[in-house]
Amino acid sequence: MAVEFKLPDLGENVKSADIVDVLVNVGDVIAADQPVLEAETDKAVMEIPSTVAGKVTAVNVKKGETINVGHVVLTVDDSAAGGDGKAEEKPAKKEEAKQEAPAKQEEPASDSREAASSSAPEEKSAPPAPSAPSKPAAPRGAPVPAAPSVRQFAREIGIDVSLVEGSGPGGRISVDDVKHFARTQGTPGSKTAASGSAAKPAVQREPMSKVRKVTAAHMARCWNEVPHVTIFDKADVTDLEALRQKFKRKAEAAGGKLTITAMFMKITAAALKQFPTLNASLDMETAEIEYHNVYHLGCAADTPRGLVVPVLRDVDQKNIIELAVELTEISKKARDGKLLPDDMSGGTFTITNLGSIGTGFFTPIVNTPQVAILGMGRAVNEPVWDGKQFVPRLMAPLSLSFDHRLVDGADGARCLRWIIDAVENPLLMAM
Repeated sequence: MAVEFKLPDLGENVKSADIVDVLVNVGDVIAADQPVLEAETDKAVMEIPSTVAGKVTAVNVKKGETINVGHVVLTVDDSAAGGDGKAEEKPAKKEEAKQEAPAKQEEPASDSREAASSSAPEEKSAPPAPSAPSKPAAPRGAPVPAAPSVRQFAREIGIDVSLVEGSGPGGRISVDDVKHFARTQGTPGSKTAASGSAAKPAVQREPMSKVRKVTAAHMARCWNEVPHVTIFDKADVTDLEALRQKFKRKAEAAGGKLTITAMFMKITAAALKQFPTLNASLDMETAEIEYHNVYHLGCAADTPRGLVVPVLRDVDQKNIIELAVELTEISKKARDGKLLPDDMSGGTFTITNLGSIGTGFFTPIVNTPQVAILGMGRAVNEPVWDGKQFVPRLMAPLSLSFDHRLVDGADGARCLRWIIDAVENPLLMAM
């Protein structure tokens, strides 16, 4: 019996998606919940699993196409799965069993620097290159054991990910595996870490991703509509860093990573209660101010696909360890391209931290309809006069941008000063 698999609902207000890759072909036997598509929406790239099982008789989409929710993606003959739409427990061939096994392995955590950048230097400890490819290309229908971010990175540097030998559990392929393959076995003309001498055109054009198009349009609107003011100051985070070092093991035991960002989110939520104008939205059509009684803080994240802003909800009601765990989890989802639209909606204020890149002061753009955003730079040791002598203190540059239509300069300055005082005197939050 022929069964149709249609593009499912991908989240609130998501009506269409771009097809990044088709993971199956006509004649393949697929199982329920097996990924069959890699699709990109406005804010995320995700694998789309099939809800039916059987033999693929027709593929109605192709790479690069934009389709709407409800579009028929595949037609499947479910008699190959026993006629009940469920795949048989035992594959007909041992080879198929071996191909499907890696897809069931849990994906290991990856280093954020690998996910955020494709230009990492060559590791000195890389194993020597074999003289021939270590494995043949996987059959077209076999699921490749790699995250969407890894497959996209492979495409960007011109590598067929099905040729790469995975070093993770069950043959899982990581960004490091792709880099090593590119250095040792990359085809001539591909962009690899080992060879930058391949001839390139003077100008190379490529279409913007959906994430980049949406980001470009939104940032242009934010900049054109919002009269920005940015104020700068420094916070002494010496004691805060000592607390972070003291309690980071507790956060790790809970499954998270205690970062300065997580600690600043808690402090900022407390500050917004004192300065509600910065936790508001401006409706110019109705000439009304919307004051938010919730504290949903967005945290800007750099990913291989561009800037995304996942949101942590009810920050004021969670302790710092809970925020550290949640921030760790949602950051990994962002790097892996697994954020859903609901993960990025409803924010009332945004924090962006460029300190890990080495940035100092900068001018973050307000993420309208929010009216303010806090930028954090790299903390460095500086000599500070304590009244008697200069002592080394760890100083963090802070940049607060706000919408001057609603937030006056004095209110913005007072809010930033409150945050700094709370960083330097955490007891202030309890007063």
